[in-house]
Amino acid sequence: MELAPLGITAGVVEPGLFRTDFLDARSLHTSTEITDYAQTSAGKMRGITAQANHNQAGDPIRGAAVMVDAIEGGAFPERLFLRSDTVTRVSAKLDAVRTELSRQHDAARSTDYSA
Repeated sequence: MELAPLGITAGVVEPGLFRTDFLDARSLHTSTEITDYAQTSAGKMRGITAQANHNQAGDPIRGAAVMVDAIEGGAFPERLFLRSDTVTRVSAKLDAVRTELSRQHDAARSTDYSA
């Protein structure tokens, strides 16, 4: 949005899990394990990479086709969501932010100058 007046556009691709070699040992180097991170999402991913590798539900050919269509369509979105797991994850995040915004609504507005 900031660069649009200069004719520069940018977008973020938010992919889910695609069936690629990304989780192979040659791509994902996880030789050092920090036990304090075991319960984080990154730590939990360490435990499932071997089982998930080449079993991801995402089709990289279809994902690439959606990206090409978005680029060639001339209106690349600010965020391009790929795969149903991304829709689920982003929807949950939006719900959490809405809940937190609602909880803080009155306190946030109380910080305005009085008219």
